[in-house]
Amino acid sequence: MEADGGAALVDVEDLAVRFVQRHRVIHAVNSVSFTVQAGEMVGVVGESGSGKTVTMMALLGLLPTPPAEVAAGRVRFRGEDLLTAEPQRLRRLQGKEIGVVFQDPMTSLNPVIRVGEQIREVIWNHDRNGSKADHQRRTIDLFTRVGVPDAERRVRQYPHEFSGGMRQRAMIAMAIANEPALLIADEPTTALDVTIQAQVIDVLVEAKRSTGAAAVLVTHDLGLVGEVTDRVYVMYAGSIVESGHTSDVFRQPSHPYTFGLLASRPSLTRTGQALHAIPGQPPTLSQPPTGCMFRDRCPVGHDRTKCATDTPQLIEVQPGHHAACHFIEEAAELAATEVPA
Repeated sequence: MEADGGAALVDVEDLAVRFVQRHRVIHAVNSVSFTVQAGEMVGVVGESGSGKTVTMMALLGLLPTPPAEVAAGRVRFRGEDLLTAEPQRLRRLQGKEIGVVFQDPMTSLNPVIRVGEQIREVIWNHDRNGSKADHQRRTIDLFTRVGVPDAERRVRQYPHEFSGGMRQRAMIAMAIANEPALLIADEPTTALDVTIQAQVIDVLVEAKRSTGAAAVLVTHDLGLVGEVTDRVYVMYAGSIVESGHTSDVFRQPSHPYTFGLLASRPSLTRTGQALHAIPGQPPTLSQPPTGCMFRDRCPVGHDRTKCATDTPQLIEVQPGHHAACHFIEEAAELAATEVPA
């Protein structure tokens, strides 16, 4: 499932992650493969519990072990397998080559250290030759780039003196402080009100553009994905069920789960109508069912033997567009009648 453009910046191959607990094993990520090309914006979408964040944490080497175990797979960044890299090597990459923006900036910032000092520390960790004054100037410049007003005063303030939106801007400044090749934003706007969300996304997109970084946007917000990403991966129950160029997937969804998500979006042209909902609940990942994980909620295959016994594999629907469904043509027909424009 490689995008066009040659060797990928990030190449994840058959990644499997499980959480081993006393009386059960949770299969959180199952044989996930995806790529990120230099300079592109990739979206990863799905319901809560679909494995989006666990996949990103595995890529970053931030899974708690135990209980987490990477059971299989490879995660290559510029050809280097991060799963076998030494911890010291991962620390050098984090903050330098890979920048991260987490969901809740208040839990990512140290409440007793000034915000500017925390960003200067990230710069200093990867640039020991610069002076404190140089790093201070870079910090102020970063604050200005991400739209923090009165940057010279703000760098001396503590996290509690920032609003939620300003804290997230500070996290974006920290993520791009060393001009990384890759930005990972894990639900960066979930903790913010809707008016601030748009501002933060604008800042994130501009930060990506100004640094030339590739970016992975992890979210459940389909409208956001449709607006800012080049390609999208749809995850369900720990697996990728559809992938492709964002415009292709949104215009012609080929997996019943994808068109269920798209049909659940509010539409300005269908006022007065009830929102579509996907029936049922995702499967329990400690006791995953055989066959298709989506079958019990699927309008196409819920009563079909093939869906109950055979696990569907990703197949190419059209160039660059893949879906994991036994009955793609029927699913596409249903999507054409049910997904709102």
